[in-house]
Amino acid sequence: MTSSDPSVPGQSRDLIWHPVGGIRLAAGAAGIRYRDRDDLVVMELVAGSRCAAVFTRNAFCAAPVRVAKTHLGQAMPRYLLINAGNANAGTGRRGMVDAATSCAALADVGACAAEEVLPFSTGVIGEHLPVARIAAALPDLLRRLDASAWPVAARAIMTTDRVPKLVSRRFEIDGRTASMTGIAKGAGMICPNMATMLAFIATDAAVAPDLLQACLRSAVARSFNAITVDGDTSTNDACVLAATGACGNSEIRDGASPAYAALQCAVDAVCVELATAIVRDAEGATKLVTVQVEGAADVEEARAVAYTIAHSPLVKTALFASDPNWGRILAAVGRAGLRDLDIDRIRIHLGAVLIVDAGGRAPDYTEEAGAAVMAEPEILIRVSLGRGPAEAQVLTCDLSYDYVRINAEYRS
Repeated sequence: MTSSDPSVPGQSRDLIWHPVGGIRLAAGAAGIRYRDRDDLVVMELVAGSRCAAVFTRNAFCAAPVRVAKTHLGQAMPRYLLINAGNANAGTGRRGMVDAATSCAALADVGACAAEEVLPFSTGVIGEHLPVARIAAALPDLLRRLDASAWPVAARAIMTTDRVPKLVSRRFEIDGRTASMTGIAKGAGMICPNMATMLAFIATDAAVAPDLLQACLRSAVARSFNAITVDGDTSTNDACVLAATGACGNSEIRDGASPAYAALQCAVDAVCVELATAIVRDAEGATKLVTVQVEGAADVEEARAVAYTIAHSPLVKTALFASDPNWGRILAAVGRAGLRDLDIDRIRIHLGAVLIVDAGGRAPDYTEEAGAAVMAEPEILIRVSLGRGPAEAQVLTCDLSYDYVRINAEYRS
């Protein structure tokens, strides 16, 4: 199917996406925080669907995160309830009651148990959820559930996002064509464990619950947990993967099977594309930056160096200014906490340009060559440590005036 919904800003009119058998969605305006826009989404999962999820590791995890975890341990969900504009985080016991009451309101209209509803919230922290407004909007949303509502749902979950994020794939399992579609929101407060982001992905393949969870965890490790915008881990992060079984394949139960490999490949691709879209759309960002660290003793130290560079305000502001201030990158590598670091083995490239060799400025490096790379909209920073075979990659962005403005004005 080709989406041509003109109401979704920033969405290409020739964007190809696929409905997922067993999934219907609806979006509406509940007046949670925003005026004159959709801010509430219901996603319906056909009976018998399987569901996996990963959540933020922030100790102040929001009430909906805690309720969703509890409900997942009790039943497979029939509905996801997602609101934008209010995070229902830092709201104490009342926040828990409000999240549970919202689930009960949807369960009442949808004729299911409250434990079969998973709540998700994103927006301002520390304000109470307007439960009555949410409950009042639910009957209309359930009447309007539609398999083709993915684009409007993608827009409704946005907060500071500039564009909706919608990705779709088709893949083969047991001679059948399966579909997978996902939406995500996130532009700021993005940093792993997990990177304020929400993602909802669904496939019509049939998958055993334990393999579905394993598949999602593997995909998140290389996608949503390999990006950073500002180093802040949200209280509300969640990523959900649902499998309805509507395509009719034999349930995938063997993690070594070709069917599972096809599923993992599809989930990886969707998660990576959604994660990349989050970084491209980062608050105030003008550049997409890949930090590649190789030659590390192990993956952990490669990630430590990559994140130290990616989190550095000095590196990120230099990227915004298109200033090839390579000393900032060098300093970040040096303070990443690696023991017995031999700086004489370190090489650093900006794109194809070698800027640091043997611990100092490369003999053939010129400021003109470095500035040309830094002026590009997509930049690769590649660091070779000369310590071993391990490597890691992190996606990040520059830090602009607009990031400060957006976050300074967010609650105004």
